[in-house]
Amino acid sequence: MIVIGIAGGTGSGKTTVVRKVIQSFPENSVVVLSQDNYYRDLGHLPLNERLETNFDEPAAIEWELLIEHLKQLKRGESIEQPTYTYTTCTRNTETIPTEPRKVVIVEGILALTEPELRKMMNIKVFVDADGDDRLIRVINRDIVERGRTVGKVIERYQEVLKPMHIQHIEPTKQFADIIIPQGGHNHVAISILTNYIAKILD
Repeated sequence: MIVIGIAGGTGSGKTTVVRKVIQSFPENSVVVLSQDNYYRDLGHLPLNERLETNFDEPAAIEWELLIEHLKQLKRGESIEQPTYTYTTCTRNTETIPTEPRKVVIVEGILALTEPELRKMMNIKVFVDADGDDRLIRVINRDIVERGRTVGKVIERYQEVLKPMHIQHIEPTKQFADIIIPQGGHNHVAISILTNYIAKILD
């Protein structure tokens, strides 16, 4: 089993990179553990407090559960991957049955911040993108998927996303084995990554 960590700023194109890696290998040979599914359940807090939560710092993630699930997959055991709802900031009752595969991708903005998790990765990838491009993607995504207004998205970007990117996410670039500029549009870098994975598998 090969474990690949894919990190990068919000809106950098990580999801596109992950999708293209999956498409490069036979069906059912790649499984994804999304960091977003492992946000801590905030159901014990009032809704107004939940909505003010900083989701861009490592403390927001239940790393213990993510690491344990990855260990189980490496042992050949199946897991029930949690799911999360941003509109209520709570964990759903529904889970994603996840079986071990030849390739496991751990994906998320903070995926390279946790030392124990990094040690379990065979390849560490950082998806890089211009800050303005990331902001545009964040605005489009948060309006459609998370029901936020343009003003609220920009305010959150300035007060939370940008400073957290500088403090927590950008520094993890130093841990990356491969840096992919321009996100999912960098076909050469993605090809190098997928070829390297295939070589290890062989």
